[in-house]
Amino acid sequence: MSLRLYDTATRSVRDFVPITDGKVGIYLCGATVQAPPHVGHIRSGLCFDVLRRWLEHNGNDVTFVRNVTDVDDKIIHNAGHEDVPFWLLAQREERSFNRAYDVLGCLPPTVEPRATGHIPEMIELIARLIDAGHAYAAGGDVYFKVRSFDKYGALSGQRLDDMLASPDEDTAKLDPHDFALWKGAKTDEPYWNTPWGPGRPGWHIECSAMAEKYLGATFDIHGGGLDLIFPHHENEIAQSQAAGDGFARYWLHNAWVTTAGEKMSKSLGNSLLVSEVVQRVRPIELRYYLVSAHYRSMIEFSEEAMQEAGTGFRRLEGFLDRASERVGVIEPGDIPETFTAAMDDDLSIPAALAVVHECVTEGNKHLAAGSLDEVRSSAASVRAMLAILGVDPFSSTWAAAGGNSSDMRSAIDALVAVALDQRKAARERKDYQAADLIRDQLAAAGIAIEDTSQGPRWSLENKGN
Repeated sequence: MSLRLYDTATRSVRDFVPITDGKVGIYLCGATVQAPPHVGHIRSGLCFDVLRRWLEHNGNDVTFVRNVTDVDDKIIHNAGHEDVPFWLLAQREERSFNRAYDVLGCLPPTVEPRATGHIPEMIELIARLIDAGHAYAAGGDVYFKVRSFDKYGALSGQRLDDMLASPDEDTAKLDPHDFALWKGAKTDEPYWNTPWGPGRPGWHIECSAMAEKYLGATFDIHGGGLDLIFPHHENEIAQSQAAGDGFARYWLHNAWVTTAGEKMSKSLGNSLLVSEVVQRVRPIELRYYLVSAHYRSMIEFSEEAMQEAGTGFRRLEGFLDRASERVGVIEPGDIPETFTAAMDDDLSIPAALAVVHECVTEGNKHLAAGSLDEVRSSAASVRAMLAILGVDPFSSTWAAAGGNSSDMRSAIDALVAVALDQRKAARERKDYQAADLIRDQLAAAGIAIEDTSQGPRWSLENKGN
């Protein structure tokens, strides 16, 4: 395999070599289901969805694990604010995340384990850490002994003595840098019984336990957002390796979606819920916008940039529409070597998209020349490349969503056809003012009309540009 990926742990681009040839295990830190997802939340799922598609395209059997954190401080706090059980709020928001993943065309994970479903595995892992001298029980809590793990800080590139200690005031810790594996029960909070007393898991232990359960002691890729490197992923490594597991061999982190230069977050009051954004833009165009940047690059979210990306996508979609009108059904075909080279270079999607647009430019030339065999070949390649990115408008995913060139376009086509018939009749009776008015009204609705030798052809335009 020629794929090379940037590994956060080594701060370098490395050849990706899976543990078992033809099989790849990926663990992605998924949602903490405390509230509905905004665009920033969902970027991680999209980035790793593209990685998975590329690995599967190259013949790998991918086991993709994306967890759900369904009990933590924020979930308990929000549930208390609404005066509902924590599990009710968690299940409601888990469904909202899954709707967002689905509407943006993410493949379903191989398994999507919940933290509350894996308490026995966490208890067993904590016991191993205590037995090995890396953890201790204190006052109903259990803490990881950070100074017992020499490599602590390696992932984030920090020295332990330079790190700020946890701000909590719990004096049961032996060292202020130690972190909670298990939190003793508090009044009106959910709890599970353990050998150290009733309580609930700390945030980090769930991922170590679930990754081991579904991917084994050592697996290929661990992913998540840039903000998870410290302390979450640093603590995962410490827990798992101190317990004797090899854990992840490659660490991949996607950058943030920002607004006004700041990470998109609810605390900043600048979040944009996925459910709201897809009311303003087609989901396939939102996905195109979010995957078009390199996964390690920040995306400065704006309506203008999103609309510009939509215009670019509709150019690709329009070519496929015109090609299918001329040559009939188009199946995905061969992928150009230049696209492969771009994707193998740490998933360089901007370079890969440049290849897609070049292929469309050539395909349009073939259309103009009437070279139908070349048109079919170009369109087949475009479909195949867009499928890797999850934005093939002819795929069953988008057909089922009603957001592509089949169901939605056929409905619009029927309405536009009526207007074009009226325009044609006006021109035949030399009422050019009426004909121009119809064209202008269609343009105002975002529908561009192109008069060709085969008759008028319409396409969707971006009214904001």
